Amino acid sequence: MDAFDRKILSALTKDAKQTYAAIGEVAGLSAPAVHERIKRLRDTGVISATAALLDGAAVGKPLLAFVHVDADGWGKSQRMMCLAQYPEVEEMHSVAGDTCVVLKVRAESTDALEHFLSQLYVLPGVRGTKSYVVLSTYIERPVQAELTEDWPPIPLPPE
Repeated sequence: MDAFDRKILSALTKDAKQTYAAIGEVAGLSAPAVHERIKRLRDTGVISATAALLDGAAVGKPLLAFVHVDADGWGKSQRMMCLAQYPEVEEMHSVAGDTCVVLKVRAESTDALEHFLSQLYVLPGVRGTKSYVVLSTYIERPVQAELTEDWPPIPLPPE
């Protein structure tokens, strides 16, 4: 993957409905070159899907929480993977540290979150959870293709 691919991917993460010509203006390539590169990025799995990003509040799920699950054994056990059936679970990560799994959960209310949490304790081996309810979100975005080394240093505000 080169700098052109990264510029193309950056443009797509901002708006995947752009024309190849519009992306080409950003990347410095012709529309046919952008088309070929996007085709290659799809074929190699760099672009795994094109999806709609939904607004949680607009679809009736304004409550966002991160749930740390403490359980016996490894995070990617069959019992933990059954959590994928719950539409509240947006992400599931096996992590190092004082917990084994971190879940990103979006729910319609605190009651709905409480009900979801009660379902965790049905799973064999779950010893406890810690929930962190999000008050405000400042940045929420998909994977970014740019590299920090490609950007100038961040200017610090005056003291």
